[in-house]
Amino acid sequence: MLYTANQTAQLPAEGFHYLLVTFKEHVLTITLNRPEKKNALSPPMLNELAFALAYAHHTPAVWLVVLAAAGDTFCAGMDLKALSQSDGSALPAELPVVPEPAGPVRLGELMAGLHKPCIAQVQGPVYAGGFLLVGGSTYVVAAESATFSLPEVKRGLFPFQVLAILLDIMPARTALDLCLRARTITAAEALSVNLVTEVVPANELSNSVSRLTDELKQFSPTAMQFGLRAMQHLKSLSPEEQQAFLYEQFQELQQTPDAKEGMAAFVEKRQPRWQH
Repeated sequence: MLYTANQTAQLPAEGFHYLLVTFKEHVLTITLNRPEKKNALSPPMLNELAFALAYAHHTPAVWLVVLAAAGDTFCAGMDLKALSQSDGSALPAELPVVPEPAGPVRLGELMAGLHKPCIAQVQGPVYAGGFLLVGGSTYVVAAESATFSLPEVKRGLFPFQVLAILLDIMPARTALDLCLRARTITAAEALSVNLVTEVVPANELSNSVSRLTDELKQFSPTAMQFGLRAMQHLKSLSPEEQQAFLYEQFQELQQTPDAKEGMAAFVEKRQPRWQH
């Protein structure tokens, strides 16, 4: 994480410039709020997003994260104009509300390091680097009208980081085809290649996400965090090392308050009361 637990002990009292962040009943909702620029990700906006995700990671009371967006576009990808200006002229007039991160903000790494279930609530088109938010989420609930496109090759670029994310969730040829042909796919097509996990009518989007968060809150947040963290760590282990690591993880998880509470609730035939 690019921010420490001390740095993210609380959210900025004055709010963010480019995000709307709300916290209710263990769910942190982060809404991209740059609709006039189709939620294109500028460096200051990326810093705010890194801070908000670090807050979610470090805060025990946050069990789930919802990524949403204001306006008619979920995310237009990176703000190429802002990224190309290195003389400071692209910086906003407002003073930043978060400190400088400890290193470069790479969305794929941010999403992988969250270690908590994340639900992308996709109400509109997703372009280019926006795929890093969608592909890095645990669940993606999309409106029927949402579309998805990787137009980088039209501009002499290639979505390298997106490709790495896509290779985790779909066959290699399918991922390459999305990158090479720059075609726009529908929400239904995105569902068929596992980029999206659920497609609903636009007027049902918010309710569908709420139903999913309500369901996930019934289960142990500790167990889910252990599982998501283990899934990421497995990528760095050889096949010979994986089973030993997973055995150790299970032994460690058994000692947590959530595991003890879950077993007690099972024996006593009652609903568990999860801790943070």
